[in-house]
Amino acid sequence: MVARLKDVAQLAGVSVKTASNVVNDYPHISPATRTRVQAAIRELRYRPNLSARQLKAGRAGFLTLAVPELETPYFAELASRFTEAATRLGYMLLIEVTGADPAVEQGLLDGMRRHAVDGMIFSPLTVSPDEIRGRVDSVPMVLLGEHTVPDCYDHVAVDSVAACFAMTQHLLVRGRTRIAAIGQQPREGTGSVRLQGYRKALEDHGLQYNPDLVVDVARYGRADGRIAMQDLLALPEPPDAVFCFNDLLALGAIRACIDADVAVPGQVAIAGFDDIQEGQFSNPTLTTISTDLQELAAEALRLLLSRLSDEHRPPVSVTVPWSLLTRESTATAPATRNRSGDSQRLPDDQAIARNRGDDVTLLSQEAYSC
Repeated sequence: MVARLKDVAQLAGVSVKTASNVVNDYPHISPATRTRVQAAIRELRYRPNLSARQLKAGRAGFLTLAVPELETPYFAELASRFTEAATRLGYMLLIEVTGADPAVEQGLLDGMRRHAVDGMIFSPLTVSPDEIRGRVDSVPMVLLGEHTVPDCYDHVAVDSVAACFAMTQHLLVRGRTRIAAIGQQPREGTGSVRLQGYRKALEDHGLQYNPDLVVDVARYGRADGRIAMQDLLALPEPPDAVFCFNDLLALGAIRACIDADVAVPGQVAIAGFDDIQEGQFSNPTLTTISTDLQELAAEALRLLLSRLSDEHRPPVSVTVPWSLLTRESTATAPATRNRSGDSQRLPDDQAIARNRGDDVTLLSQEAYSC
């Protein structure tokens, strides 16, 4: 027989109201009373009926997280962080994988593919800002991602321009002068946003942007990074550093260097973005930009629940912290020649930054964040 709250109250010798206050973690309960009620809950194995509670509040108790894929470690970890955060808030999270299919993404915007949910967190990849703005479904929605989004919706993202500016500066300060980029794509989105930070850092250091050093990719996978790096190594003058717009591209680039007997970081430094666990165990370990995914999930859910409580409040845009983690793949400066012709190394200075408004300040520390 399933225990009811009434049974808990009777066993603990308190009113149903008091038992309910303990279950809902109300603060104004004496320690002795709280202990008796919690002991009764354990003995009876009582579990609150979240579904009934949510239905009473006019809610289904389900949220949707829509992402392009789960094969990518970044999105897999993101889904895990959202699931944990939603569970703590008493919600079940449904994962919708769009496959970066425009029809699927449009169907989500139109409410044609969703279940009976209270709200949706959506990381779009193919739909345009105008298509998002023209959404007719009334279910509350929070947008994720770096691409341009309409200001009529809540939005949570990392400042990729600042992060990529800092990473490119990190490579420049370490003496790299011919820095390539892997990850540009034809459509507006992650690649175009991250390219802005890369270009700005080059320009600030007086280096001309060279389109021959920017390689487009179809996808952000290991194989794409390997092929792109092979193209860069085949140039008459290969790069001495490569900034890959995600870690999987960087790991593929490292593989291409190993195949070509090119030393990383001795001959070419390689950096990534996302801080997937694989980069901590690669050889060499991977320098990368790390986003606080736990805070990203918490902020997105906070905005969504706030929207459920007040559908008329103004939209909010939240930027979550990032950190630049320096590891072995950018650990040494390139070899140079002194006046006598002997090989020497530039100092292993650390390019460290903190984001302050629109500026990125260089510091001298082991890692940096904003």
